[in-house]
Amino acid sequence: MQVLITPLPVTNVSDSVARATLERVDALHIALTQIVLEGGDLGQIAAELSRVLDVGVLVTSSDGRERAAALDDDLRALIESEGFLDGTGRFHVEQANGSGTAVGSGQLRMLKVVAGGADLARLVCIRPKGPITDEDVHAMERASAVAALLITRHEAVTAVESKYRGDFLRDVFLRRAGDRAYVVEHAAGFGWNLELPMVVVAAEIDPSAPSESPASSETRRLWQGRFSAAWRQVCAALDPGTPTVDFSSEVVTLLPATEDDEAVDRDAGAALVRRVVHAVSGDKGGGRRSFSVGVSRVVADLDDLPDAYAQARRALEVGRRIHGHGGTTWFDQLGLHRLIALVPDNGELRAFASDVLGALAGNTPEAADLRLTLQVLLDTNFNVAEAARLQFFHYNTMRYRVSKLERLLGPLGSDPHLRLDVAVALRVLEITG
Repeated sequence: MQVLITPLPVTNVSDSVARATLERVDALHIALTQIVLEGGDLGQIAAELSRVLDVGVLVTSSDGRERAAALDDDLRALIESEGFLDGTGRFHVEQANGSGTAVGSGQLRMLKVVAGGADLARLVCIRPKGPITDEDVHAMERASAVAALLITRHEAVTAVESKYRGDFLRDVFLRRAGDRAYVVEHAAGFGWNLELPMVVVAAEIDPSAPSESPASSETRRLWQGRFSAAWRQVCAALDPGTPTVDFSSEVVTLLPATEDDEAVDRDAGAALVRRVVHAVSGDKGGGRRSFSVGVSRVVADLDDLPDAYAQARRALEVGRRIHGHGGTTWFDQLGLHRLIALVPDNGELRAFASDVLGALAGNTPEAADLRLTLQVLLDTNFNVAEAARLQFFHYNTMRYRVSKLERLLGPLGSDPHLRLDVAVALRVLEITG
């Protein structure tokens, strides 16, 4: 008697796992889409992705500025100890890659968030123990697509709001926004209080270096968008009611200040400006551009805002001409440069410097060296011994230099009017180059 045994169907375990993975990813995608449809934010997307994959999640700007996160303190400390975070909290996007980067006994993976060819953000997942699998990456890609949808929508709304706010503040600076009551009420609608003591801060991306290839208008707009977003984020963290607007080629913000004339309070105001500038600039990594900043005097009255804006612009322009790129200049620090910068004809300024300084106005190394000695002598009120000490010269060497300078320029040691002309001419050279 023959017995027929029908084999039982064999379940393909790998297919079952793959099916489960796809179902999990699809469920994640549906959950993330629902978050967007219900008006959620990047923080909720990060939290959902973290929950489903059991990983730490970080969403940053394309240059590494944190926009949302689902990281516990231990995980944040881990990536900081591994050198992925700088002192301002910027994530070093240039150190991560799509194929995975080791972090402790685990792994970190980063994906670009893109839409319509625009580079919007970075999505980073960190697993402290174990690798980020291909299935995890597939889920990250779904999350990246949903995040791109949310970011695109948010940027469209922000662009409209920013233009509206920028137009209003520009009208305030041009004294055409309306009467005082209307301006105060309209500003309050933005969450701004323009009746508090404040300083106007103007910030502008520095021109490209001569060694750099000329940037396209699209690239410059990308730089400006990232720059203005950085200022908005930093100032909002300081106080959500801090006015910060993009004027296309510059960013203007009104930082809180104090009218108190005590030095300690002025220093505190300066420290706040420096802290904000430092947070915006970060460690200059991730493609961040160098920028210059001008700061006005403290103003306590709404009617003084136009003058304060002009002061900030003047400080920015003159500071860049004197100190080069990447500096922060206070209007009160300009001194004589304020008056020199008001002369529109640079040719006339250079002619004055040449008439006063003669050969010392030239571009030769010897002329530059003698100008440095001349400035030290002026700073020390022609105290030859002190000037020699500051320049590490022998006393007799400095005496020789003083004799040479007086042969070229006249009796500097005894003629205070000549010394004044020479001091002004040296300041002119700082501005005109």
